[in-house]
Amino acid sequence: MKKKTDRVLLFDRSKYIWLIAGLGLTAIGFLLMIGGGGAGTTEFSEDIFSFRRLTLAPFVVLAGYGMQIYAILKKTTNQADTPEQKKTAMAPRPTPAVKKHK
Repeated sequence: MKKKTDRVLLFDRSKYIWLIAGLGLTAIGFLLMIGGGGAGTTEFSEDIFSFRRLTLAPFVVLAGYGMQIYAILKKTTNQADTPEQKKTAMAPRPTPAVKKHK
């Protein structure tokens, strides 16, 4: 019987939390941009040039994207812990035999 080796996942719980928080922050930023239209098609509303829509919302969206990038680049904490697991994780994988054609 072969010994079952533990697999190392690319994303652990903390990475998922950061990723979901970044997605939520990005969604909040887009929600902050909503609105500001006039009452009719012939009226102009100055509300589209508010601080919330021009400055705050894009900053919140970029912060959300930054959190998502951080979540992707963050080092995974569920790496191999024991020396045996480290040996297994660092061991070179056997290469398949290649037949040479003449």
